[in-house]
Amino acid sequence: MAASTASRELFSEGVRAVLHSWPVLQIAVDNGFGGVYGQQKADWMVDVVQQYFHDNADLQQSEVEDFIAQLMDQEFDTVVDDGSLPEVTLSLQQMFSQWQQGALQQLQQTINTLTQKKSQRAKVTAPPPQSDEDSDEDDTQGMECESSGPSVSRTEAPPPQEEDDGWTVVRKKK
Repeated sequence: MAASTASRELFSEGVRAVLHSWPVLQIAVDNGFGGVYGQQKADWMVDVVQQYFHDNADLQQSEVEDFIAQLMDQEFDTVVDDGSLPEVTLSLQQMFSQWQQGALQQLQQTINTLTQKKSQRAKVTAPPPQSDEDSDEDDTQGMECESSGPSVSRTEAPPPQEEDDGWTVVRKKK
């Protein structure tokens, strides 16, 4: 088993690449599901998952899924229900298997691929505001329509009157 510090760090980078490219975790961090320290929790989660693999021999996919689901629930108040958890755990297990077999170049290629996908992640932005010219034309047309209609003279309603018994009578507008 390749247990050198450099190769262990490479596996840690692999876990980081998988988790940081996982949309569920990124949405949780971006939207503050983990509180003000959401990004620190995501970084901590990388270390915890990496350590989980090293401490437990022969992990099953369901065990890893349960562990990550529990972390997401406890740290980010998020239930992962989109079907992405099996994919994430499978990626992590494949990386760990590559690391155990000493296939470090293959592991590095997988990390590079995930890092490139992460950088291509789409950001959601607000639609651009309408140009001032468009909105000015709409306002002008609206004002022209309003001014071209027949004018109606409105009489002011009499002010509320106070009765002898102390009540104020309010009348409907006509």
